[in-house]
Amino acid sequence: MNNKEFEQFVLDNGKEILRFCRMTCADREAGDELYQDTMLKLLSKMRSLDLGQNVRSYALSVSILLWKNKKKKYAIAGLSEASPENCILMEDERIVVQQVVARLPEKYRIPVYLFYSAELSIQEIAKVLQIPAGTVKSRMNKAKHVLKEELEALGYDR
Repeated sequence: MNNKEFEQFVLDNGKEILRFCRMTCADREAGDELYQDTMLKLLSKMRSLDLGQNVRSYALSVSILLWKNKKKKYAIAGLSEASPENCILMEDERIVVQQVVARLPEKYRIPVYLFYSAELSIQEIAKVLQIPAGTVKSRMNKAKHVLKEELEALGYDR
């Protein structure tokens, strides 16, 4: 991939990757930082990236790995990534749903983010996470079931 192709990749996919990073971190500032780190990593590997492959899936994989590494670093240091803004009660339904999704265990939350925010197919998610497509489907079904129960408990009937 050359500089022009990389710029076009960022123009075509940057918004979805940024949205995924923000949702993964559950914090705008941390998500923006994760996005920057992801793009810097991709830029450093730009020459070895092949447009014939799914570069967007690779970018999402990179962001997941960077996020997990950062999370481990915070856990080792005994620090928390939660910001005070995330503790404020939100009135908007979208925010409530995001909060419920954020409480899902990681193995369910990441496929939901990849499916809905990055708009990846089940097959693409399986490739990104390096797990079978059937596992992705079962995790998505479990996540939907848990979300439905929690939202109903909060008074949402849709």
